[in-house]
Amino acid sequence: MAKQNQWVSPHNGKWSVTGEGNSRASKVFDKKSDALAYGKSRAMKTNGELIGQGKNGQINLKNSYGKDPFPPRDKD
Repeated sequence: MAKQNQWVSPHNGKWSVTGEGNSRASKVFDKKSDALAYGKSRAMKTNGELIGQGKNGQINLKNSYGKDPFPPRDKD
């Protein structure tokens, strides 16, 4: 499966999870926590990112679930 970022966004008083590039939501939830859990599982399966937005539409969460091309160096 190709890498696909998952967006958790407000949607008519609820929360939607949408794969990046898709015009329709994969699923809509009443609670943001449920939408984040679902989005995280989808992002992990596709080695993508989970991107969360607040009620105002601003990005307030970004987590990667794939191979990082530039991992942090160990501090010894």
